[in-house]
Amino acid sequence: PVLGIDDRRFEYTWVSASEGARWQQVVTNFTDRIHKLGPAPRLENAEPLLQVADMALQPLRPLGTGQNAKLDELKAAIKKHFQDKDLDVVIGWQQADDAAHTVPLFMRSEEDVDKLVWGPFNVNNPATYLNQLIGRDQPQDKLKKVGIVCKGCDSRSVVELLQENLIPRENVVIFALPCEGTFDMARVNQELGRYGKIDSVSFDGQAATIVADGKEHRIAIADCAQGKCYNCAMPLAQHADEAFGEAPAIAGSPVTPPELAMLDKMSLEQRFSFWKGQMDRCIRCYACRNACPMCVCKDYCIAETRDPHFITQEGTVREKLYFQCIHAMHLAGRCTGCGECQRACPVGIPILALRQQIARAVAELFDGYQSGMDPEANPPLLGYEVEEKNIKQREL
Repeated sequence: PVLGIDDRRFEYTWVSASEGARWQQVVTNFTDRIHKLGPAPRLENAEPLLQVADMALQPLRPLGTGQNAKLDELKAAIKKHFQDKDLDVVIGWQQADDAAHTVPLFMRSEEDVDKLVWGPFNVNNPATYLNQLIGRDQPQDKLKKVGIVCKGCDSRSVVELLQENLIPRENVVIFALPCEGTFDMARVNQELGRYGKIDSVSFDGQAATIVADGKEHRIAIADCAQGKCYNCAMPLAQHADEAFGEAPAIAGSPVTPPELAMLDKMSLEQRFSFWKGQMDRCIRCYACRNACPMCVCKDYCIAETRDPHFITQEGTVREKLYFQCIHAMHLAGRCTGCGECQRACPVGIPILALRQQIARAVAELFDGYQSGMDPEANPPLLGYEVEEKNIKQREL
């Protein structure tokens, strides 16, 4: 339904090869229902609808710029590991070409550690690189010892990789600092307008003051945080090996994410038109896939395989939405909601809403399950029960 297709057009049930009469009944009932519903809406015929979610949210805990974090203690701990030679590389963030942007940092020496930065511009999820360093496809006798500096949301991706046995626990050390929120860089750039150069950046407790082309802009984190930050109930990684600082108190419970709440209010026809408008804008760069820490089969991706040839390279709305649906289903029960797919999208498509819809369905079916929370938990779609408690597959 999140796509705008009536869920009565789908049927899921279990029929044994020996149950011919039951199979006949299932097909007959489903066919009768489809005839009553009439022709399915065609994506090509929908009028594009472009709508922006209301981001005016109340955070579950105070948002800030993280300038009181115990960064020096973290740096000292990482340097100690390098002195003891028990880590080969530690992933974090460093300043990019200007102070208003960061890029991933791969620390391999004590000198590299001094480049580590912490604050609201640390938007990337460093867990994306773990599979490339210590994943199952790497030579297992030559695996590196990797450290990773995590925000709370990043750590869920690390835990999910551990749950699925995609990385070995003994080869990763998780470092954590309390996160006070990160900027939505698209909204920051909107506040800055067109500029040629970032002159300087300074922080106070609640905002960053950015001087661009000589003009000063004070941007409050509470006004321009990423959508996930308002709903974040895990500012500090729960399964960190070494944590520095205390997590702030959480007030209240998470609410429906803004993009998903917007879709919930739409009719089926409006949702169909919404995704038509969004897929019209998609340029098929696959940044959403490449940024995803859980998308670990990039060398065998359905978007590029030619045997079998599931999907074409046509720039049609149908093909683009087809890929996004497959990608979302591939992440069912696995997406940790880090939002890297949406952050990486160069045209700002709210693609995270598809994953959130499926995550909500998984939680409803499997007793509130959330991915990346418990390294010992068995992901529900990686296991099998003869009769699932909340899935009545034998009912017509």
